[in-house]
Amino acid sequence: GAEHGTDGAIVLLHDIPAGAFTWEGIMPQLAGSNRAVYAIDMLGFGSSDHPWPADMSVWGQADALLYLFQELKLTNIILVGVGFGGGVAQILTTRLYRDSVAALVLINTICYLYSFAPDWPLPDMQKRQDPEAPKQDKLEDVMHDLRATLPIAVQNTDRFDNVINDYLTQWDTEVGKEVLYQIIRQLNPSYVNSVASDLHLVHKPMLILWGGENKVVPVKYAERLHREIQGSSLVIVPDAGHMLLFDAPGAVADALTDFVGGL
Repeated sequence: GAEHGTDGAIVLLHDIPAGAFTWEGIMPQLAGSNRAVYAIDMLGFGSSDHPWPADMSVWGQADALLYLFQELKLTNIILVGVGFGGGVAQILTTRLYRDSVAALVLINTICYLYSFAPDWPLPDMQKRQDPEAPKQDKLEDVMHDLRATLPIAVQNTDRFDNVINDYLTQWDTEVGKEVLYQIIRQLNPSYVNSVASDLHLVHKPMLILWGGENKVVPVKYAERLHREIQGSSLVIVPDAGHMLLFDAPGAVADALTDFVGGL
């Protein structure tokens, strides 16, 4: 939808260990909003550069996106972030791009002191934050662990078997493994805590969208965000897990379309 210009665009930020491809089931419906829609592979993900070492924390990602948004001349954007991407979106909204964000949508987002689940997207996440972990873990073992743990985030595990390789391929090299561990190592709760606590000061329209069966980021965090952000809207999608874009793309698209249409 480039013909709709750079003002009021919808910008979509994915989760870990995913990429822009996860928005494919959502974008066709958003295309009817008369707004340009951008789904971005963040630094280290998908088709973007895989620098190592580099700052790929939520702050590092937000800093890189700031330059991209300025280069694209994006103004009054509707910023949508899921999971890890939600943490990045919070920083852009409260700090780095505050004047150019018109509204915010947070989907199953990390927030407060909750920056990762103990056993997702890999088992023993605390242990994986050890700087020596990439040297100790073989690539094939990491791929096996990802394949075993990612289904925790979905309700329809049989259908997920058909797409799980889309999530694994980008990490299935030695450099990919190093980049993934680098991102995991930089999942610092302190980086998102103060930002989430400041969301109520922004006074922008906000939609909080959550999977009712989310085992990765519990629904209590959606309820806390909604409770603390005056005027926010909360939508809980039943029978959907953390990978809400996979479990219920239609419900996500409907909620986004209704929210954007009401701005």
